[in-house]
Amino acid sequence: MLAGPRSTLSLRSLLIMLTAIGLLPLALLGAWSIHTAGEFQQREQERLMLDLARALSSAADAELDSAVAVLTGLGRSPALQTGDLHAFYNTASALAKTQSEWLGVILTDDSGKVLFRTMDAWGAPAAPLADPDSLQQVLATRQPVVGRVARGPLGRAAFPVRVPAIDQDGDLYTLTAVIRPDRMLRVIARQQVPDGAVISIRDGTRLAVARSKDQAGTVGGAPSPSMTALMGTGPEGFGQTRTIEGEEVATAYTTLSRYGWSVAVGRPTAQLRAAARERLSVYGAGIAVSLLVCIGLASRLSTRLVATIKALQQGAAALGSGVPVVLAPSGITEIALIGQALQHADQQRTAQERERKQLLDSLNLALTEAREAGRAKDEFLAVLGHELRNPLSPIVTSLDLQDRRNDPASQKERGVMRRQVNHLRRLVDDLLDVSRITSGKLQIDAHPVNLADVVRHAVAALPGHQIQLSAPEAVWVMGDDSRLTQVLNNLLSNAARFGSTATKIELSSDGVHARLLVSDNGIGMSGELLARVFEPFQQAPQSLARHTGGLGLGLAIVRKIVELHGGTVHARSGGADAGSQFEVVLPMCAQPCAQTAPMSTADGNGLRVLLVDDNADAAVAGAALLEALGHTAQVAHNAAEALAAVRQRLPEVAILDIGLPDMDGYALASAIRQLADGAPMRLVALTGYGQKEDIERALNSGFDLHLTKPATIADLQRATAQPESANG
Repeated sequence: MLAGPRSTLSLRSLLIMLTAIGLLPLALLGAWSIHTAGEFQQREQERLMLDLARALSSAADAELDSAVAVLTGLGRSPALQTGDLHAFYNTASALAKTQSEWLGVILTDDSGKVLFRTMDAWGAPAAPLADPDSLQQVLATRQPVVGRVARGPLGRAAFPVRVPAIDQDGDLYTLTAVIRPDRMLRVIARQQVPDGAVISIRDGTRLAVARSKDQAGTVGGAPSPSMTALMGTGPEGFGQTRTIEGEEVATAYTTLSRYGWSVAVGRPTAQLRAAARERLSVYGAGIAVSLLVCIGLASRLSTRLVATIKALQQGAAALGSGVPVVLAPSGITEIALIGQALQHADQQRTAQERERKQLLDSLNLALTEAREAGRAKDEFLAVLGHELRNPLSPIVTSLDLQDRRNDPASQKERGVMRRQVNHLRRLVDDLLDVSRITSGKLQIDAHPVNLADVVRHAVAALPGHQIQLSAPEAVWVMGDDSRLTQVLNNLLSNAARFGSTATKIELSSDGVHARLLVSDNGIGMSGELLARVFEPFQQAPQSLARHTGGLGLGLAIVRKIVELHGGTVHARSGGADAGSQFEVVLPMCAQPCAQTAPMSTADGNGLRVLLVDDNADAAVAGAALLEALGHTAQVAHNAAEALAAVRQRLPEVAILDIGLPDMDGYALASAIRQLADGAPMRLVALTGYGQKEDIERALNSGFDLHLTKPATIADLQRATAQPESANG
């Protein structure tokens, strides 16, 4: 029996090894090429930096030549040629003002004596020169000279440009332009400077005139010791230096300026090294990617050679798990047929998945359409509430006016109209509330509330109903008093609509929970109706006449409000004609320590009230009711009329409709506030839109109060109410 090899290698490993061996010479050649290219790029970088230094030196010389030319032209001035120094002072002063970086012009005679300085008034004592050496050089050579940068008597840094001037009598003068270093800083700014580079322009004594970094702190300063040593090696060069901040830089410099100035350009060594490392990293990544690609190709070849059966096994497993079947091609007929069968099964499964996806897409589309329908419903209900409340507003206001006149002849008719208007108003409120419930937007403003007071007030508001009340002095709960009043009103309205002639209300507490029990002797409820009485649009069967009215929303709203308060509500009934009982259970809270200050109404105070409403009936009726309350009312039907009225006389209270034809009420409120210019004024929004977001928007727009149409006498009294001033 032949002995097998002590170690074996798979075909994949052999192919990978051959790939690596073949790639090794290419990697070595590439590394040598990168090294050579790096050296060339470094030399090119040195050349570019030196070219930039030369370009900056030429640009600086051009700026200095420009200053020399201006001074030379000034020296030919007729005033100087004729010796009229006072006139020449005026000419030089005017010229200095046209040069933005010139501090001024100085004129000296052939002995170096200062004749005038345009920085000083004519005839003022002359200050000593900051750079007398450059002046002596001009007198000796009679050639233009650029002096060193220095700080003058006022501490301002500047450098002098001096030129000789000879008048018609042959007398020698020296004209000096005192120039701020900012002129040379602009030379640096105009160049295309590499990122992170530090550039400096220095005068003939190597003091800094302009520097791209920390100009204010370095002007007039000497170069770093390493920079001084590098400049000592020749007129131009390149080397490693350290900046005065201590940063290591590669620096190119030139000192070939016609005026003896020098320019240095430095780039951080770390930046150049980072570029080299980046090149190596890119090359290394390329080699690594190439190796990975070769390994992938070798793996693919080996897989196609030895893994045909394994591919069939994996294809069968993939078919069972729902993963797409991928098979390697094979020259064996039987294996090819199996592969075709697997692919056919995969196609059938894919078709089923496609059908399932189409079904899910249809369901998602249906859900989207349902959400859009819900949004459209909410918008419709909001508009419906607004449009129904607008005509209700003048009707309620007219009824309030008639009630204040107390005409006995129309008392019965007013009662009928009041009941029907209240019924219609309740229907609108129920529609909007159930919309908020279904969209999850119904919210409460919770604060400590005496539930006993809420119950007593609700009963007092229904004088025509036979209601027996049993309640303690105080039962405190954490809740929204208006919503709790709505709960009780809905329960009482439900009892009255379904035949109750003796309704009882019992309020009690056990120290932890408050229990409100509303019992009636009406038509009662069957067991089937009890199971769904708190669902929307559910109510007891009625005749076709529907004399009790209602939409079946009141009890659904009751349940949602009670749940928002953390409580529960239950219904009980003994059956037909046995009456019904509704029990509301709410968690109690501690009695608050202090109560808010009461409000005093404005009845009889004679306030000036501006009422703005594009509904003529509502505006006229509202104004009449305000005047009946003792106020002076002025009516406007649009924003333009309202603003004109405010300009004529500032009202104390402005009641504004929101939906005006020319400007909405929010913008009108802002315009009125501006016209008031800080004067005290109460702004009240009166609109058919009464959802929570409408109230918040009104208060955020500067209104003091939001009222929902139709407004009652109590609403108008709140609108014109002022805080009592007795206790501040």
